[in-house]
This record gives sequence, structure tokens and C-alpha cells, in this order.
Amino acid sequence: VQLQASGGGSVQAGGSLRLSCAASESIFSLNSMTWYRQAPGKERELVASISYGDETNYAQSVEGRFTVSKDTAKNTLVLQMNSLKPEDTAVYYCNAEHIFGEEYWGQGTQVTVSS
Repeated sequence: VQLQASGGGSVQAGGSLRLSCAASESIFSLNSMTWYRQAPGKERELVASISYGDETNYAQSVEGRFTVSKDTAKNTLVLQMNSLKPEDTAVYYCNAEHIFGEEYWGQGTQVTVSS
């Protein structure tokens, strides 16, 4: 499975961005899809995930501001990010776990939030 992330950019604090991660095959073959991020000098951290059954999980730092969803018609994972803060600045990566256990990563997309 190939994952193509897009939608990053630069915004001011309080703004919004929408990240997309397009999968090369049906997302019904994926057990879960997850957004991670990595800020300079920090370890990669989980941001939000969504399971095959649409159960969602969020990092405490983004709860209430970010929304993860799937567009099954377009085989795409979406992350709607609102009320962005400078500390959300990072490279965002999409990840997918296949039902047969393989794990896939997309390339990163840069999100920069200025104060």
C-alpha cells in the first residue's frame, strides 16, 4: 500500500489546516490508519487514529481541536486541524496497518504554525 500525504502548510495560531492521506488501495483492507507527528528534536508521537470500525483515538494535546476521519469513496484519511497552536508545528506522517499485519508509512507533510 502506498500512502500519499498532502495539505500541510503555514498558518497563524488559531487557524486551520486539513491534511489528507490517499491510499493506493481500498482502505477496507486496513485495520487502522493513524496520523503521527515529529517536531524538531522530539520523538515521533501519535496524533490521532481511526480503526476499521471507525473508533477514534486522540492525543490529549489535540483532543477537541483535531478530528480524524476516513473518506472511503476516495480511500483517504483526513485530519481536520482547528485552533492550531505553535506547538502543533511538526512534520505530520500518515500510517496504516494492513489487516494482514503489514505497516505502511506515507511521506511527511510539514505543518508550521506561527504565533
